[in-house]
Amino acid sequence: MAYLDVAPEKPNGRTVVLLHGKNFCAATFEDQIHVLTAAGFRVVAVDQIGFCKSSKPAGYQFSFLQLAANTHALLESLGIEKATILGHSMGGMLAARYALTYPEATERLIMVNPLGLEDWKAKGVPYATVDKLHEEELKTTFDTVKAYQLKFYYDGKWKPEYDRWAAMNAGLYAGAGREDVAWTGARTHEMIYAQPVLYEFPQIKVPTTLIIGQTDRTAPGANRAAPEIAKTLGDYPALGRKAAAAIPSATLVELPGLGHAPQVEDPATFDAAMLKALDR
Repeated sequence: MAYLDVAPEKPNGRTVVLLHGKNFCAATFEDQIHVLTAAGFRVVAVDQIGFCKSSKPAGYQFSFLQLAANTHALLESLGIEKATILGHSMGGMLAARYALTYPEATERLIMVNPLGLEDWKAKGVPYATVDKLHEEELKTTFDTVKAYQLKFYYDGKWKPEYDRWAAMNAGLYAGAGREDVAWTGARTHEMIYAQPVLYEFPQIKVPTTLIIGQTDRTAPGANRAAPEIAKTLGDYPALGRKAAAAIPSATLVELPGLGHAPQVEDPATFDAAMLKALDR
């Protein structure tokens, strides 16, 4: 498992662990790593198994429990007993699972536009087999990534600085390892669909902050749902409020005008919200 372990010049004794989304890598947190280390935090940013610079083993059993166990084992190997866990998108679901599984090792939980604030299966999104999802993953190009992110992440407004991260995502599907990347994408898509965590939100025992970009409409699998169902999915303003009400000791931070990846869309606004959450 590849990871970044970045030390601050003036340590404050605290560590923040950054967990990426399905279409992202540890490197996507580049700006946040600089901001956090400047504020005195040690930062560990992980590429989960199957993603980015980490190995992509065939037939790996992807589950949020397994990825949480991998992350915990990494932190133990680094001598980190307790850390703030910040997860974005799929990483937000993983962060919640981590906090539920290892509350004693979690100082604080921060979820940024996490997936899994609704149960798509229960809402009527049809199941797709891993083989079918693999076929769809193999169609990934820069243009398909840009089109998806433009619609769901950025409220129809694209900036040139987004190209870098869209190219990073698409590039994983362009090389010799594209089959391995596509299988990881298929298996983790199925994991997100089949392993909801929201029903356990009331059991989260650590201080929690939800940071929600208000224009986000991300809903994996919505393209498989009937139109009348699809239009009801991904209402992040409503989902964020419902999640915050379900989690004990939760604080909701709403970011008007920002979408699924606020740390990319407006780093300054997001970073201020992140640092405030860390100081609560």
